[in-house]
Amino acid sequence: MKKYLLSLFALILPLLNFAQEATTSEKIDAVFKKYTGWFVEGIFYEIPFSEDYKIPWVLIVLIGGALFFTFYFKFINITGFKTAIKVVQGKYEDIEKHGADTLYGDSTPNEGGDIIETIRDEGADGEVSHFQALTAALSATVGLGNIAGVAVALSIGGPGATFWMIIAGLLGMASKFAECTLGVKYRDVGDDGTVYGGPMYYLSKGLRSKGMGGFGKVLAVIFAIFVIGGSFGGGNMFQANQAAAQFTKLFNFESDNAGMYFGLVMAALVAVVIIGGIKRIASVTEKIVPFMAGIYVLAALIILGANFTLIDDAFALIFEGAFSGLGIAGGLVGVMIQGIRRGAFSNEAGVGSAAIAHSAVRTKYPASEGIVALLEPFVDTVVICTMTALVIVITNFDGSFMEYGVEIKEGVEITATAFDSVIPHFSIVLTIAVILFAFSTMISWSYYGMQGWVYLFGKGKASDLAYKVLFLVFVVIGASISLGAVIDFSDAMIFAMVVPNIIGVVLLSPIIRNELKKYYKAINVKEEAIEEGADDLNEVL
Repeated sequence: MKKYLLSLFALILPLLNFAQEATTSEKIDAVFKKYTGWFVEGIFYEIPFSEDYKIPWVLIVLIGGALFFTFYFKFINITGFKTAIKVVQGKYEDIEKHGADTLYGDSTPNEGGDIIETIRDEGADGEVSHFQALTAALSATVGLGNIAGVAVALSIGGPGATFWMIIAGLLGMASKFAECTLGVKYRDVGDDGTVYGGPMYYLSKGLRSKGMGGFGKVLAVIFAIFVIGGSFGGGNMFQANQAAAQFTKLFNFESDNAGMYFGLVMAALVAVVIIGGIKRIASVTEKIVPFMAGIYVLAALIILGANFTLIDDAFALIFEGAFSGLGIAGGLVGVMIQGIRRGAFSNEAGVGSAAIAHSAVRTKYPASEGIVALLEPFVDTVVICTMTALVIVITNFDGSFMEYGVEIKEGVEITATAFDSVIPHFSIVLTIAVILFAFSTMISWSYYGMQGWVYLFGKGKASDLAYKVLFLVFVVIGASISLGAVIDFSDAMIFAMVVPNIIGVVLLSPIIRNELKKYYKAINVKEEAIEEGADDLNEVL
């Protein structure tokens, strides 16, 4: 195996200098576009509803699914919010590990029906805590979309796009709940305790239980192919490319090989984390995500605090723009599309990727992790994206650096300008944040892609290592060369994941509802027992 890996590196690395030449890069780009352009155009095809506006069909599927889940689960995105906070805080760790009837019920078999009431060897399957699973999934969504994507959305749709961005985030909470509940419900647990989960498993196993095994298997294989492609591109090469560009720009590196050197260092750092699997990924993301998100949010709060009197004016502009769309291309519908598109694409609700990270959680109740997962779109879109939008709107009241209705390409620069206007030189910190966001996104997507790889090619150390080495090679390639068509193709693969995922989750919705009832019943058993004088065993166990 080692000889194979060394041979692989020997073949790939000498190509980097060759590929870095502009003409060569352009040729590769053109050839790749020729053979994959049809797929990209198909996934991002916009359905024309009139001459003035078009809606990407994949966006209709995403939002349609989110609306269905919101109503079907009786607004779980609102009713489950308080419970989600308690779960992340560890309030119900005892019943999630041993079962509510085991600890607080009578002397009967617990929920599983095969483990008699005793706490002997009844630890729940899983590798990470609720908080670790949440940060691992957040690390894949919180990133360039929150910093650059918001600025791009505002440039096209104006301040009103923020309102629809928030709506997309709130609706996406229901989608995340549904898919992540299934991720835990149908996961596989290896003999060594390693968890294998995600849409591949609930599409095949879940639909088999409903008599649609063949259909489920096809959907699972399609999803696995898409998630591997997405992990190499949008979850890896694009992130490495953007991070390298920001780094070389910050330090004014003019060397043609600067990107490659940056990629090699980044690949080494990523290797240290991903070789250790989901446990090490989670241990890193639980530190990086709160840290970098905290710095970013703190800076936004400082700016909003310094301009406190303008916040109400900003919200008035946002609300007015959301329902008027005056002066913006596409009018009201154009504003709505931009906001919803950015919100949905930023938090990845409905894509199915987060279910892979959340499936590794330690719990006996699948719905407990679904409830935790609904916090993800809230943090990513409702909180962080909204803060970014407010900072841009407030600092751009005089139109000094952005004209609404005129699309921009470099969103990071606009956001940096907005922050710099109040906090001098914050763009340096923002560049560091972009690199950290890219790093955390890469390590999380490496796990997503590997789960798809393992599903297709089998479990084992050799299979795992082969994927991880390929992933690291693509980190270096992504930082070294510019291949627009490759990135477009990989992004298309990420959003192609929506189709098999939403189909499966909608069909399995009754099962999700039953799991939610089980978890709420377990919480009630504990709370009623404590009200009757029982001790809270959470801290004891």
